Amino acid sequence: MSRTVYVNGEYLPEEDAKISIFDRGFLFADAIYEVCSVIDGRLIDFEGHFQRLERSSGELDLNLPASRDEILEIHRELVRLNGIQEGLVYMQISRGSADRDFVFPKDSKPTIVLFTQQIPLQEMIDRPKGIRVISIDDLRWARRDIKTVQLLYPSMCKMMAKKAGADDAWLIQDGCVTEGTSNNAYIVTKSGTIVTRQLSNDILHGVTRAAVLRLAREAQMQVEERPFTIEEAQNASEAFITSATNFATSVVSVDGIAIGSGKPGPVTARLREIYAEECRRQAI
Repeated sequence: MSRTVYVNGEYLPEEDAKISIFDRGFLFADAIYEVCSVIDGRLIDFEGHFQRLERSSGELDLNLPASRDEILEIHRELVRLNGIQEGLVYMQISRGSADRDFVFPKDSKPTIVLFTQQIPLQEMIDRPKGIRVISIDDLRWARRDIKTVQLLYPSMCKMMAKKAGADDAWLIQDGCVTEGTSNNAYIVTKSGTIVTRQLSNDILHGVTRAAVLRLAREAQMQVEERPFTIEEAQNASEAFITSATNFATSVVSVDGIAIGSGKPGPVTARLREIYAEECRRQAI
C-alpha cells in the first residue's frame, strides 16, 4: 500500500512526491532532519526534537518553513493517515532550490518533507538484543552537533561493521569514543557509574541521551560525562547505545572483546524500562 507523505504543504501518495533537482539538500547536503518515534500512535519526545531542529536551523542560518504547532500537526496527520501505531516520522528541511552555487541563495524557499515508517518498537523494547560494535576512526566534519543529512561516512562505517560481522561502529577521535554511527555511546564501569562523552561539537546532542541521563540521575544512578577509550569499554561491566529508535540497547562486544558477561546487562535493562515508561507517559 502506498504511503501518504508530506511535501511543501501537500499530503501526497509517495509515488507522486517530487522535489527539484536543484534542491540544495540534494546538491550540497544543505539540509537538517529529525526522527520522532511513535508508540501507541503517539509521538515520543516531540518537544526535544523540535528544540533541536530549531538549534540546527539557527546554526546554519536556515529558516524553518513552519511553526512548532504546524509541524506537530503534520506529524500527527501523517501518523493518522498511514495508521502508524509503532514506527517513526522522518522530517527533512533543506534551504530550498536555487542554481548551483556554494554561496547561500538569498531568497530560496525552504523545502520540507516528511514521511513515516512502520517499525516494531514494542518488540525491540520487550525482547532486546545486544549488538556487537567495531571501532573506526572518526573522519566526519567537526560540527556533529548539527543534525544535518551529511550521513555518507556514518553509512560507510555501518557497512564496514557489517562486513566485519558486527552490527555497528563506534567512532574514535584522539583515542576516545565520540559516538556510534547513528547513536550516542555509553559504558557502565565496574562500580556502576554510567559514562558518556560530554556535549560539544564532537557529538550529536541526542534527545534520547538527554532523557535517559535525566532518568538515570532521578533513579539515583551515578553519571559521569567524559570521554572514554575502547580499552575502558572492553573492561567495563556493560556498554550501551541510545537513539530515538533504539531506546537503550546493550553493546555486548567491542572489537571482538566481550563486555562483562557478553550479554545485555541489568543497568541497560533498567534504563530501557524506565525510559519506555516515561515515553508512554509523556507521548503526545
